Amino acid sequence: MANEHVIELAQRVRHFVERQILPREAELGRCDAAAARLSAELQAQAKAAGVFGNFYPVADGGRLARLSDYLEVAAEEGRSEFAPAILGCDATLDCHMLARHANPSLRERVYLPLVRGEQVPCYAMSEPDSIGSIPATLNSRAQWQGDHWRLTARKWFICRAERADFATVIARTDEGPLQTGLSMLVVPCNSPGFRFVRPLALLGRQQGQGELHLEAVRVEPDQVLGAPGQGLMLMQQRLGLGRLLRAAHWLGLARRCFDDLCARVHSARGAQARLADKQLVRARVYRCYREIAAARGLLREAAATFDRGQASAIEVNLAKLAASDALSLAVDSAIQIMGAEGLSELSPLSGIYRGARTTHILDGTDDALISTLGRDLLQATRPGRAFDVLTPSVPSPAKEAP
Repeated sequence: MANEHVIELAQRVRHFVERQILPREAELGRCDAAAARLSAELQAQAKAAGVFGNFYPVADGGRLARLSDYLEVAAEEGRSEFAPAILGCDATLDCHMLARHANPSLRERVYLPLVRGEQVPCYAMSEPDSIGSIPATLNSRAQWQGDHWRLTARKWFICRAERADFATVIARTDEGPLQTGLSMLVVPCNSPGFRFVRPLALLGRQQGQGELHLEAVRVEPDQVLGAPGQGLMLMQQRLGLGRLLRAAHWLGLARRCFDDLCARVHSARGAQARLADKQLVRARVYRCYREIAAARGLLREAAATFDRGQASAIEVNLAKLAASDALSLAVDSAIQIMGAEGLSELSPLSGIYRGARTTHILDGTDDALISTLGRDLLQATRPGRAFDVLTPSVPSPAKEAP
């Protein structure tokens, strides 16, 4: 049960999103200079209203210490696909990674401006000629040149690439084992040799993705996040928290679509068509609610284990997949009930629909995660191992094999 502080903050976020962001989504969706100015204006208003950076580290201005508490607030932030950028949520993962692993120099030059909302981050991992789910195939290289690294990389489908102030770049810094061969390098986007190549539309819609090219970029020793060779470990940390943060916002958007679906059923037009009396409409309402409720439960369980420091890939990946499915079903059902209007620019659903489809690719494709989940579950249930399906992250005493 959420405490009063969490409930009050969630209500303030909902009020801000409903009053300030939802009425202006059409303007924000144009992805032009005017939209960028509007987003900046709304971000300033969010800071003044005390709803910016809600899950940043508490020591540096964040309002919530536990991911379990943040889920209630994230559900309200996620009601608009534009709210996470305006409310500073897009920087939450980078804030936590920098808070944990930044050296004093990075803390002063990058982390503190980030939590103040003065900088925009991006995370540069995916590459045109590598397999995103297989880090061993990364081609980016940073070579040691006596007193600095020289970084060459080509990255694409990078969120916020065009407007970012700095990029956290994954690159090979050692040709030895993968466990010690990758590093995370924090690189200002105005560095010589750092170039934004082009935006990359997703399903014909600009969603902030882009391509970057880094040619012989100088990287100082104090621009390494953590220590050289810790890249793989840091990537795994990012993936776990990042998938849960995204899933929390997707679930908020799914709940909005469900609300819109039900509002149409109860509207004058819905009554005219007797939508509430139709069995297929009732079935859609049921299925949407079931998927949202199931995803919410899985996300809560994953967040609870994360807060205890026990979160496993099973819980994290399951919650991510469930939230993605819930959003896709909810927006598809809402469009079906709305009819042609739901496909048009008269409704935000067409944009949400395209965004929902990308959730099955972002932060790990469904196919890769399902395959990984199946493997992990089979390993956990091998003869001689004790596995509790309700608490997969809690070790159980081993039993003797029959």
